[in-house]
Order: sequence, then C-alpha cells, then structure tokens
Amino acid sequence: MLYFRQSKKHYNQSVSRLRQHTISVKHALDGVIYTFRTQPNFQVHLVFAILAITAGIYFQVSTAELAVILFIIGLVIVAEMINTSIESVVDLATDQFHEKAKIAKDVSAGMVLITAVVAVLVGIVIFLPHLL
Repeated sequence: MLYFRQSKKHYNQSVSRLRQHTISVKHALDGVIYTFRTQPNFQVHLVFAILAITAGIYFQVSTAELAVILFIIGLVIVAEMINTSIESVVDLATDQFHEKAKIAKDVSAGMVLITAVVAVLVGIVIFLPHLL
C-alpha cells in the first residue's frame, strides 16, 4: 500500500511538471507569434531563411553546409527576438528620451545587423561555388 501512495504522489508531481512545461511552451510560442506579427524585420528574416533553405536543397549542399545554414538562421532569428525584448523593456521603463535607453536600443539593433551581415557572408561562402 505504501508503494502505491508513493507512486501516486510521484505520478501527480510528474503531471504537474508536464502541465507547467506545457504552459511554458505556450508562452514561448506566444512570444514567437508576437514577434512575427509586430516586427517587419522578423518577417524579412523568415523570408530569407526560407530562400536559403530552398537554395540549399536546390543546390544539394552538403549536410554540414545545411547545418551551418540552419544554425545561422537560428542565430539571426534569436538576435531579432532579443532585440524585440530589449526594445519592449526599454519602452516599458521610459517613454521619454534617455541617452541610456537609446544606447540599449542601438546596441540591440547593432547585434541584429551584425548577425544578418554574418549570415549573408556565410551564404556567399556556401552558395557562391554552386553558382560559378
């Protein structure tokens, strides 16, 4: 009987953790959807991501090259989401001009710019030999 009670308790804890995890995933998906709906640059990045994956399949790039393409796509998308988060928090903190708020937003935007430029360079390195 003691074994049954411990198992039931363990089962209830597992179900509770699963529910919490499901709620966390839902919130994460809400964040992705919010970013997609409100950030035009995010939509542009997704279009280029689809083009890069399609080009990778068309040119039959190696598995390693495709892995690099997918990694870089993830990096750019995550950078855009971090930028959106930082901008939202700064906007929440102040609606007036503040030099430090500007710095935070500019640095955040710079992060996205650098990752996008690196993504283009990686694309050139991978796809140029297939185009020549």
